[in-house]
Amino acid sequence: MSQGITLSVLASQLGGEPRGDDVLIDRVASLESADERSLAFLANPRFKVQLVASRAGAVVLKAADAQGLARPHIVAADPQLFFARAAQLLHPQPAVIAGVHPAASVSAEAFVDPSAEIGPGAVVEAGAKIGRNVVLMANAYVGRDASIGEGSRLYPQSCVMDRCEIGARVILHPAAIIGADGFGNAWATDHWEKIPQLGRVIIGDDVEIGSCTTVDRGALEDTVIGQGARLDNLIQVAHNVQVGAHTAMAACVGIAGSTKIGARCQIGGAAMISGHLEICDGVVVLGGTLVAKTIHQSGVYSGSYPMQEHGDWLKNAAQVRHLNELVQRVKQLEKQVMALGAAPGASGEEEK
Repeated sequence: MSQGITLSVLASQLGGEPRGDDVLIDRVASLESADERSLAFLANPRFKVQLVASRAGAVVLKAADAQGLARPHIVAADPQLFFARAAQLLHPQPAVIAGVHPAASVSAEAFVDPSAEIGPGAVVEAGAKIGRNVVLMANAYVGRDASIGEGSRLYPQSCVMDRCEIGARVILHPAAIIGADGFGNAWATDHWEKIPQLGRVIIGDDVEIGSCTTVDRGALEDTVIGQGARLDNLIQVAHNVQVGAHTAMAACVGIAGSTKIGARCQIGGAAMISGHLEICDGVVVLGGTLVAKTIHQSGVYSGSYPMQEHGDWLKNAAQVRHLNELVQRVKQLEKQVMALGAAPGASGEEEK
């Protein structure tokens, strides 16, 4: 934890406007749990009641929400972003402790930069390359000819399989699996024949991948996760998928093979994306949505079935709520039509 920083210095480093007493801050916290040394943030004016009751030493908020506020505060254009950067400053990652733990297993044919930290039970196979200031925590695994870029951190039980490439400053949370075989099988009349998965996984710089998320290696070409992407826990990325830069996915998303997802997309939790599709840049897919066709235009999409543009889905969903009423009206109209057809003089021949 940081030894503390004054509000004015914090604002000058991160681009905010300090107001009120120049208090000392050494941690970040929520409005509810903050104390006099804590910085909290207000992202939505709906939570002003919590701000009034909070014990936070300072708060970061928008100018419109700061009117009449006596508490020390920082005005920022984006309070949440300012808060995130303040949290990084006040709560830095533990320093790298260079060296190889006696209980680690490092091949004599691997390269490990002297600045790297290799924890107990970690395994580094032949031909692997471990870059500067990399941290492999307990029982992390790096396969043959794999590479881990500068400043990356592999948490316990995370796994990078043979020949996969991890960029700089990548975070793999516990039990993340990079480079497992894709689901490739051919039916041979009465049994399945395995299709060898010969591609790799390539992960760009500054990517973060959550616990128990699996990124499968490509069948022939590579599976690629672009720079700055964020993958939450329990996500399945199948073979040959491509994910664009800075795309974010919430937990339990499933992506079938060979789908291409553009840059700066946001995929909500438990969304399911079929294979061999393309999703263009800047698409938002809401949680639980089934994406079964290519998306050519950026926008917000939702619905379990069928997937469609969000505005259209909302209109149709409103009609579905009245479906029973519509059915009853149709039945009544059918009865009326049948009654008219059976009435004397209703047919052309009778009129003649």
